Amino acid sequence: MNRDKPDARRAVFTPVDTLARVEAVVRRLGDAIDLGLLADGEQLPGETDLAAQLGVSTVTLREALMALRQQGLVTTRRGRGGGSFVTVPNGPAEDRLLARLSGWSTEELRDLSDHWAAVSGAAARLAAQRTEPEDLQQLQRSLGELVDAEDLKACSRIIGRFHVELAAAAQSARLTREEVTLQTEVGALLPLALGENEHLKDIADRHRAVVTAVHDGADDRARALAEQSVQAAMSRLIEIRLGSADGPRPKEGPDGQQSPSRKRRIGAT
Repeated sequence: MNRDKPDARRAVFTPVDTLARVEAVVRRLGDAIDLGLLADGEQLPGETDLAAQLGVSTVTLREALMALRQQGLVTTRRGRGGGSFVTVPNGPAEDRLLARLSGWSTEELRDLSDHWAAVSGAAARLAAQRTEPEDLQQLQRSLGELVDAEDLKACSRIIGRFHVELAAAAQSARLTREEVTLQTEVGALLPLALGENEHLKDIADRHRAVVTAVHDGADDRARALAEQSVQAAMSRLIEIRLGSADGPRPKEGPDGQQSPSRKRRIGAT
């Protein structure tokens, strides 16, 4: 089902390219754990190897591992058979995601939105130009799975896979690799953007419209729809980030009552 998973795992251990290296490593590995790319109990590579793969010093890596231990995402064991092991917390998933989202500034989220929209828009335009209708079976399959998904973590994985498949349909190896890398950054946060039923339906409808445009060879429309789909999801994340600047705050429904839908659906994961 997740044929792109090996590529996604490799992207977890590619060099980070930001000045805030400790925070970047914490974010990279933490998001990979929330995405399920790194499994509960899985042993991370040794410090020397992992630091080299991420392109950071061992001192930076140790600081990042310390931060991950404080978050309850990594356990370190000493002695023979020891090392650093992934630990998936048992606490409410929404609380962990809101804490993770608070580590992003609104400027970073907007920049990520621009980058992701540009990549997905280019992929959709090229896919509309280069694919035949029979080449869209994987995208159609992902749409069907998105509608039938039972929880938000599954939905976010399917959406991430959809964008990777869209880049693959564009027959661009570079765009495909870039989409995989983007999913290691944003994929763990998507359940927050999907946390209410009407939002999930809206995103599913937007992705369906992208596939229709690609199928019809309408390259400009496919690009615009793909960009809008990304921007809609990222706009919701930015709204949540602004609303949770002083801590998690449940959204209100149209009747002024706190809406339980997001917490209930995320908690199902």
